[in-house]
Amino acid sequence: MKKIFLLLLIVSTSIFAQKKVNSYKYVILPNKFEFVGSSDKYQTSSLTKFLFNKYGFKAFLSDEKLPKDVAENKCLALTGTVKDDSGMFTTKSIIELRDCYNNVIFTSSVGKSKEKEYKKAYHEAIRNAFKSVAALKYKYTSSKKDLNENKTEGIPVVVETPKIINTDAVVTNKVNKDTSKTLYAQAITNGFQLVDTKPEVIFQILKTNVKDVFVIKDKNGLMYKSSNGWMAEYYEADKKTIESYKIKF
Repeated sequence: MKKIFLLLLIVSTSIFAQKKVNSYKYVILPNKFEFVGSSDKYQTSSLTKFLFNKYGFKAFLSDEKLPKDVAENKCLALTGTVKDDSGMFTTKSIIELRDCYNNVIFTSSVGKSKEKEYKKAYHEAIRNAFKSVAALKYKYTSSKKDLNENKTEGIPVVVETPKIINTDAVVTNKVNKDTSKTLYAQAITNGFQLVDTKPEVIFQILKTNVKDVFVIKDKNGLMYKSSNGWMAEYYEADKKTIESYKIKF
């Protein structure tokens, strides 16, 4: 069961990251990363731009002329950067993408290099970090979704009622289609407890390193935010349960 849960976490995280990244049309990169002393030193910025374009993105350096639509609406673009986490003998690079509200949308795995020359080391580490970017199989998906959604109070906005369809040929899943239930989040150590209006604790969810993805305590599953609301997906007696909720934090 632990292996199933781990696989579910990895697959879910990958799918969420892909869906989020696909919603953005451009990537804008600084012409100088924090870990180098001058503009495009060791060709770190130009290499990063090249690799984003290689994997389907439309990438621009911050000092380049931008397309009219992104110049008028910066929320069409993600801001990309390379984070340096190098040690004494190993160069380590991490690719990070943030939205126009400075929320982290994607973080790559660590790319490593043991090359001694700076340029070779940075290039190898950045290329290795981009393996995670390649795995996203990015393809821009135009959407009517307003990227300037209400974030003032930090409350997730549910804009439509999700439809849950059981596609298994053999019925192994139990699906709760009651999507009207609203839960209220109360902070606890490392996460939240979700209560209804009684109030009764329905779930305790624990934070992960992935934005909008929580582990459901004492259940083999996850609570995650999708475009259709908050989904609780977990196993009971080898049967998968999928439930949708509106959650007010």
